[in-house]
Amino acid sequence: MKRKSVKIGVRSVKGVLNDFVKTGNMIEAGKQVKGEKAIYFESIKGFRKALTPMRLALLHLIKEKQPESIQCLARLAKRDIKSITVDITILESLNLIDLERKKVGRKEVTPRVEYDTIELSIAV
Repeated sequence: MKRKSVKIGVRSVKGVLNDFVKTGNMIEAGKQVKGEKAIYFESIKGFRKALTPMRLALLHLIKEKQPESIQCLARLAKRDIKSITVDITILESLNLIDLERKKVGRKEVTPRVEYDTIELSIAV
């Protein structure tokens, strides 16, 4: 089974824009461009603010226990539903979790983590 991973990094805006220009030039030249899914933060401070130890623990809990709802996740994490909802919203905005919305009953949402590892890269 192939391991899926998500890449997360800390890079300057200038570095990201340089990669964007290189990719545009390759496309314009008719060359094949390898798609890469990655999340970049401008600073370590931004990285640490977005991916707190509690949010990383939630990612692990979702992957391991596969809760059927946000309420179930809150019980597993032994945290209140409001703080779980805030963390889930942030993780979804970063594309680190998928939310499967059910149209039955109370419109429950099932969180999913579709990768096995997080690869961290920090530019020096």
